[in-house]
Amino acid sequence: MYRFKRIAIKIGSNVLTGKDGMLDKERMASLVAQIAQLHHNGVEVILVSSGAVASGRGELHLDKKIDAVKSRQLFSAVGQVKLLNNYYELFSKHGISCGQVLTMKECFSTRRLYLNQKQCIEVMLENKVIPIVNENDTVAVTELMFTDNDELSGLIATMMDMEALIILSNIDGIYNGNPADEGTTVIREITAADKDLSKFIQTKKSSFGRGGMITKTNIARKVAKEGITVIIANGTRENILPDLLKPQSDVIHTTFTPSTKEISSVKKWIAHSDGYAKGSLVINEKAKAKLLSEEAVSLLPIGVVSVEGEFEKDDIVKIVTTEGESIGVGKVSCDSTKARTLAGNKGGRALIHYDYLYLE
Repeated sequence: MYRFKRIAIKIGSNVLTGKDGMLDKERMASLVAQIAQLHHNGVEVILVSSGAVASGRGELHLDKKIDAVKSRQLFSAVGQVKLLNNYYELFSKHGISCGQVLTMKECFSTRRLYLNQKQCIEVMLENKVIPIVNENDTVAVTELMFTDNDELSGLIATMMDMEALIILSNIDGIYNGNPADEGTTVIREITAADKDLSKFIQTKKSSFGRGGMITKTNIARKVAKEGITVIIANGTRENILPDLLKPQSDVIHTTFTPSTKEISSVKKWIAHSDGYAKGSLVINEKAKAKLLSEEAVSLLPIGVVSVEGEFEKDDIVKIVTTEGESIGVGKVSCDSTKARTLAGNKGGRALIHYDYLYLE
């Protein structure tokens, strides 16, 4: 009946809230009804939902100004309760249980924490509970924050081996120009060969969220490279979710075509770990060419020019060229002190084995 049986859905703040910053309960009810329809027809759904901060902002009317970090913590603490209470009541009407998963960027930084999260969400799916995932904005501030929930949804979709990630915004997809201009249309399909989309993408961020179309595109590219179909569509359109999942969907949207190349679960984790890198291995041109070839090769000490930062064995490090170009990340086989002694030498154990190497 539907072309995907295991999906992650990200709903943006501008879909869930009105112009006044209050939750749009009518739209929430519609989206929940659509998810319930999918659920009852055998589709496993993970919901990554924005709206907590916007919901709290709409609920509270402060008579004094507080700084940005404190206001975010306050609004999210109040708004998360309100948001989940609405989801709980709406899903209950369809005979469906839902559960909350609050996470932080730090929870993806080690393999152990990563697998703990995966196990939690997996057991919820196995027992027909819909996981509702959001960032723990009461604790995650400044450098601990995800770029936005687009980044989080990409991490969740990859971690849980979803067939598709559907990102619902308040526009129909990625346009080939300014959406306000006459003749501008939505790009229906984007493949790995479509390298530069920057001239098409609007840099304006959402009214209540932190993200924009640039973030969505970057995340979509990375997730599609890992074999997951990514769809950007308009969450305000009636019956958008069932329509998108039809075998021959005619609803307007942008699809990022997934790669057919197999990638291990460990590499999927490493692929999204560049934000947790503890240091860098600077490589020469010969090593760069070898790594970017079609061969399955590891990064050997002889290809390393210098070592930057301080790190321990099994930490994530970036791989960069002498010009500062980042070409990948990997799990390093020794600490930074030993890496410096090995750099440039022939022979010896790989600093990053192919199995723990992800190239961008």
